[in-house]
Amino acid sequence: MTAFDALAGPFLEFAFMRRALAACLALSLGCGPVGVLLVLRRMSLMGDAMSHAVLPGAAIGFLAAGLSLWAMSIGGFLAGLAVALLAGLVSRVTTLREDASFAAFYLISLAGGVLIVSLRGSNVDLMHVLFGTILAVDDGGLLLVAGIATVTLLTLALLYRPLVVECFDPGFLRAVGGSARGGSAGGGLGSRLGAACHLIFLVLVVLNLVGGFQALGTLMAVGLMMLPAASARFWAERVATLALTAMTIAFASGVGGLLLSFHLNLPSGPAIVLVAGTVHLLSLALGPVGSLRTRWFPGRHLTA
Repeated sequence: MTAFDALAGPFLEFAFMRRALAACLALSLGCGPVGVLLVLRRMSLMGDAMSHAVLPGAAIGFLAAGLSLWAMSIGGFLAGLAVALLAGLVSRVTTLREDASFAAFYLISLAGGVLIVSLRGSNVDLMHVLFGTILAVDDGGLLLVAGIATVTLLTLALLYRPLVVECFDPGFLRAVGGSARGGSAGGGLGSRLGAACHLIFLVLVVLNLVGGFQALGTLMAVGLMMLPAASARFWAERVATLALTAMTIAFASGVGGLLLSFHLNLPSGPAIVLVAGTVHLLSLALGPVGSLRTRWFPGRHLTA
């Protein structure tokens, strides 16, 4: 078997591999920039909590309609959004910080979702919900993931500037209001704009986790969002370049994980996340921006 056959053969020969590859591309386009914004906002662990927050809603959808794509997706989206809003509300009306509130709801959601699935489903159903089956993505699942990626990219394009400003200086956005987009509104409008951007961003996070859940399961969905974004920090500095780098790493991890899964008969979701984790470790060690190499050998550069 030639190298070309090993790399391209599975995708040329099998339709399910081509659908899985297309799903990885769509997930990469949506999750990459969202993960970068989470990292810049220092909300990386919130992404993990949100990925488990969709589980009770998906489990209720499973109870109502079995392994129905749309029932589980709608349920997961509503549950994830409810947890995000509740965690924010609790942090504002009590002394509990938002990260601690997310952690509490994450544990409740994970336990409740597993219990709900176990009440009616088998161990196979539970594994499907927790770890996903990207190799079994059908046309409906592919359209859902592609639609989420499209909505994400269009929304980020429209709100790019206020979202980036909020990452680095949310107080400035509240103070200047619409001037982040070229307007001249006052602080009241700025506060509403900041709150609206934050809410829209949370919706994008939940949407992409729902898309990732369909392919990778609730335990793995956040992996393709956060690992490439964290790796990109070692290769780029500008926000747009970070997003492109994260997309590239996410898609390359998807391709590598699918090939490992196919040739070595491994679970596809964990294989994809482990490849992304390997890329992260290599980036941490060798990347040109803030890596161990630049700290230990600041005067040296990698050569071909």
